[in-house]
Amino acid sequence: MVCLLVFIIVLHLVSLAMLLIATLEKSWWIWADSEITDLWYNCFHDNATDSWLCAATTESDWLQSVQALMVLSVVFSSVSLLVFLGQLFTLTRGSLFYFTALCQAFAGFTDFAACLIFAFHRKEILSDSRDLSKGRFGYCFVLAWLCVPLLLVTGVLYIHLRKKQ
Repeated sequence: MVCLLVFIIVLHLVSLAMLLIATLEKSWWIWADSEITDLWYNCFHDNATDSWLCAATTESDWLQSVQALMVLSVVFSSVSLLVFLGQLFTLTRGSLFYFTALCQAFAGFTDFAACLIFAFHRKEILSDSRDLSKGRFGYCFVLAWLCVPLLLVTGVLYIHLRKKQ
């Protein structure tokens, strides 16, 4: 039981860290090795100063929905972790962690929705005159997709976890 508990907590922390990186880092779309776009900024590498220069992304309804869903996913996962830690000490013996599981499942669903919106509406989100075929998805987009099954699996594990002691 202790091994399962430690495994779930570690899996939850790993998925939360991956979710934070996917939300905050600058690599959702890569135009070239010297130009990237994320949910918040468009950045390009200036060779003269050897630094990244960033400007705010152009706002669109689709981008705002992806931003909101990713932030909601982080919030749901964080609340889920805090509630789980609280429930470890307050739940009666034999109780199940339903609220924790529900929060974690919502985090997975909001992350899933954000990834789908970005994948299918990237032309409107990036709203650039450049050809999208010259760009590719970045590692943060891949991390966000990898978080979806991790969040859903931890949600299911929380449903089956019963407080023993």
